[in-house]
Amino acid sequence: MSPRPETSGGSRSHGRPGAREAPVPERHDVQVGHEQPDEAEPNVGESPPEVSTTEPAERAGASVSAEAVEEDLEAALASSKSERDEYLDMLRRVQADFENYKKRMIRQQTDLLERAAEGLVVSLLPALDAFDLAREHLGDNDDLSQEGKALLQASALLFGTLEKEGLERMEDLGQPFDPTRHEAVDHEPAEPVAPDAGEADAGSSTDESGPVVSGVLRTGYRWKGKVIRPAMVRVRG
Repeated sequence: MSPRPETSGGSRSHGRPGAREAPVPERHDVQVGHEQPDEAEPNVGESPPEVSTTEPAERAGASVSAEAVEEDLEAALASSKSERDEYLDMLRRVQADFENYKKRMIRQQTDLLERAAEGLVVSLLPALDAFDLAREHLGDNDDLSQEGKALLQASALLFGTLEKEGLERMEDLGQPFDPTRHEAVDHEPAEPVAPDAGEADAGSSTDESGPVVSGVLRTGYRWKGKVIRPAMVRVRG
């Protein structure tokens, strides 16, 4: 029995000898119809999904955290108010100290200016004394020369200017002797009292028995109520 000729791809070529056999395409399994996805079968016997028990705990933790934040905010607000009050009190004390400092500096400057003005006035008092001597020498004659009239006018102008600033001439003639205002350089005995004088005369003599200014040798001056130069006086009694 002769062997069968080999076939390529399970088929034998027909036709003329020597013809090339055509390749046979490979066959693929073709599924008829549309593929349907497999439906998920219910897992019979499996337990239902467990409910999470961490949600209430998380809510409780969030509530505690909110309360803690609120307490921290209240503490920070109270601390801020305390610091505000402290700084406000400090500012008020500093402002009060500054106001007192300004008043003290103004008072010191005023005192300094008054002392400087007082020193200037004291230095001008000899000029006033010279004018007073010239006035006493010239008198109130109407036949004064032009130079005499100019001298009196200058005297009045100088004293008037200083008087407006606070200079005051003390009129001490006939006043009781006061050692804070007067400087006694001469003394006169008291006038004797008649023995047959009445009670009224006796009372008046008692008042006059004390030392009294009987003459002014040099005028005394006050500057704004303060005695800057006592008067040289003659005292009687």
